[in-house]
Amino acid sequence: MANKLQQENSPYLQQHAENPVDWMPWGKEALERAKDENKLIIVSIGYSACHWCHVMERESFENEAIAETMNRFFVSIKIDREERPDIDQIYMIAVQLMTNAGGWPLNCICLPDGRPIYGGTYFRPHDWQQVLLQIAQMWEDTPEVAIDYAARLTEGIHKAERLPIARIPAAYTANDLEAVVEPWKAQFDREDGGYNRVPKFPLPNNWLFFLRYGVLANDQDVLQQVHLTLKKIANGGIYDHIGGGFARYSVDGTWHIPHFEKMLYDNGQLLSLYAEAYQQRPNLKYQRVVNETIQWAKREMQAPNGGFYAALDADSEGVEGKYYSFQRSEIEEILGEDAALFIAYYNIHESGNWEEERTNVLNCAMDADRLAAESGFSEAEWEAYLREIKQKLYDYREKRVRPGLDHKQLTSWNALLLKGFVDAYRVFQVDEYLLLAQQTAGFIRDHCFSGDTLLHQPADKNREIAAFLDDYAFTIEAFIALYEATFDEHWLREALRLSDQAIHLFYDRNDAAFYYTSAATSEQLITRKSEIMDNVIPASSSVMVRNLYRLAEMWDKDDYLAIADQLFANVFPHIKQYGSAYSNWAIQLLEHVYGNHEIALVGEEALAWRKTLDQSYIPNKITMGGTKSSLPLLKDKEGLQSKAYLCRNKTCSLPQKSVVDLLQLLNDNWDSSQIN
Repeated sequence: MANKLQQENSPYLQQHAENPVDWMPWGKEALERAKDENKLIIVSIGYSACHWCHVMERESFENEAIAETMNRFFVSIKIDREERPDIDQIYMIAVQLMTNAGGWPLNCICLPDGRPIYGGTYFRPHDWQQVLLQIAQMWEDTPEVAIDYAARLTEGIHKAERLPIARIPAAYTANDLEAVVEPWKAQFDREDGGYNRVPKFPLPNNWLFFLRYGVLANDQDVLQQVHLTLKKIANGGIYDHIGGGFARYSVDGTWHIPHFEKMLYDNGQLLSLYAEAYQQRPNLKYQRVVNETIQWAKREMQAPNGGFYAALDADSEGVEGKYYSFQRSEIEEILGEDAALFIAYYNIHESGNWEEERTNVLNCAMDADRLAAESGFSEAEWEAYLREIKQKLYDYREKRVRPGLDHKQLTSWNALLLKGFVDAYRVFQVDEYLLLAQQTAGFIRDHCFSGDTLLHQPADKNREIAAFLDDYAFTIEAFIALYEATFDEHWLREALRLSDQAIHLFYDRNDAAFYYTSAATSEQLITRKSEIMDNVIPASSSVMVRNLYRLAEMWDKDDYLAIADQLFANVFPHIKQYGSAYSNWAIQLLEHVYGNHEIALVGEEALAWRKTLDQSYIPNKITMGGTKSSLPLLKDKEGLQSKAYLCRNKTCSLPQKSVVDLLQLLNDNWDSSQIN
């Protein structure tokens, strides 16, 4: 008999609807039942593409004996972490405080009021059963012990990532940047790219910082590490060479064997990173992975409403990676006389290059494209040949059972992908990329609002979840980017409106902090958290602060600047302690140290000039333009005659008659502070 998850929209919750555990969704009914029956709560959190979540379900949650224990002594609540990241944040911090580790599945045992007393990630069946019985016995015999521990742990959760209000420095310097970068560089894996640790995550925001830092500081060593890392990732099995798109991470140190789940947020950020890296140092492989990843997203992840689904599972037919891996004999049968070159190119072995599973995960050597020249292909011919071969293998692979699709459409993740489309469009000038960006923006506008208020995802028959800070932050960032690509001021005005709303809902002036949840629209949980540290996705606070700095420059908003200055000053002392966890804050530090170029392009040729400008790599810049504008910087510069201005510190250069002249001014290190 199905439990109470059967009516839920989340694919992850649906996966557990037939478990013998009496799962309930998070909500008033479950929480009141725990209090009424004085039962401890099991909060079990995961997501549909999580391999170890599936394993624990098979081993424990489908086990009748374990289910009987859970049903007898506990109220069991199952949560999709992507649907309720606010709940996941709190219990993840609790488990990290208890165990110094975290991950999913996340299992927390709590008092009837929701305060945690015990937790961990994956448990073997015997261990899980023993934990349940021991804690149930404790709750019966010595409940005061659990209540005391819960109080102390909840206080620790409450204090986590809360920062004191700091003095705003008079200036940030190159020495501050060096203090961040030098210990961070010591973590580089100089042979295989990324960092000296396993597993390896792409961490796009980290490498975006190093790309910009390397250029601005003229640090060739850092730039070399960036491009080594990006080439290794693009060559490795973490990239799907047949269908496009990146997996979440690699389990080894060479980017070869991935954890095969594909997440929308990774791919959106990697589009932005590879596009910007190409702009700085053109590489055909970067262009290839950007295009193939966009085609994957369009083909496999886009919904009829124009938005994009959340993720593809790691498993198919209950086996991790089965959909994506090949036997050599399959390649030979599919490709015939073309097989030999392809087998060499993608490092395919008779016994398999994935020794654990005795199959092959496609990956390239760093110099694999030399095979093209050795085989007599021109560059264009090789690209066409690769496309043809990949299509044959894709058609074959499509006959297999596909990994499960998580059909949730999350506002924040769609915004990340939207920005990836915009960044790819600006670098590669492919109109299709801009069209996809506009469609995604239309999806957010038409499906992710309730009235004028942003939602976390489109409302379904069960509930309407108000947006969290990351939904606002990434949507604002994406709308700013869309304006800079099109000069359509509608998107910039919407970014401004959403920023005002975000400040009202999430900013606490007494604490000088943005909270992840709104006191007005979000459910009130056991504590209210700030999200400060950047992870695989930049922290909502860091993105919001960068948005405020950007909008302050574009709209001349001193109130935005004051908020951003104070929040950045609060975080600044922590950046050099652990650069990787503050990479987006570090990108903002780059702008403090090196300044931002405000580029105004006006007149009938404004968009054409913007396209010309984007052929050059200019790390710290804001681009504005058009023939008519309400932006303060563009006032008195409007008209049909095309002109370009370079501005800094609210002072602009004389009008330049071409982009070439503008770039020459940039190369001459023009600085408005030198003007009397």
